[in-house]
Amino acid sequence: MRNWRSARLSAIRLGMLSVLIETRNDEEGLARTLASLIGGAVEGVVRDVIVCDAGSTDQTHRVAEHAGCHYVAGSIATGIGQAKGDWLLFLEPGARLAEGWIDEVVAHTARQTMPARFARARANRTPFLARVFSGKRTLAEGLVISKRQAAALAKSARSAEALARGLATRKLNAEIWVAPPK
Repeated sequence: MRNWRSARLSAIRLGMLSVLIETRNDEEGLARTLASLIGGAVEGVVRDVIVCDAGSTDQTHRVAEHAGCHYVAGSIATGIGQAKGDWLLFLEPGARLAEGWIDEVVAHTARQTMPARFARARANRTPFLARVFSGKRTLAEGLVISKRQAAALAKSARSAEALARGLATRKLNAEIWVAPPK
């Protein structure tokens, strides 16, 4: 218990987590995702939120700016380069983190070096056959990864989705409400 508390206090002091959200005409989904991050910002775990936009024509940039996010009109590699945290949390616009995510992410980053994903919220899980026949979105469950590893992967990836594809990950004991498919 004491190690976990000291890890959390260290993480809070460091502001160890940068959140990256790749968007394209996602103003409503972005607002929902940002709302689920408020607790992490209040706790001091979320250091910054970077919205990497791929050419939106809606009000995505205004949502990002009003929420205090750093808005980048460009690639995910640019966003990774501007991230201030040692760990990155990639989320799809519209995804919402469930209660308890902060403690789980802090504990994971204190003891692990490998990437991790969230578990789908029980009420948000799709039936097996629907998962088999639908297109797999690699960021549907989010991704927690060290900045160093993400920067290395971003050299050959054009998007956050491509960066996350094929990674061996650990499943976090925290849930995510997956963004609806576009």
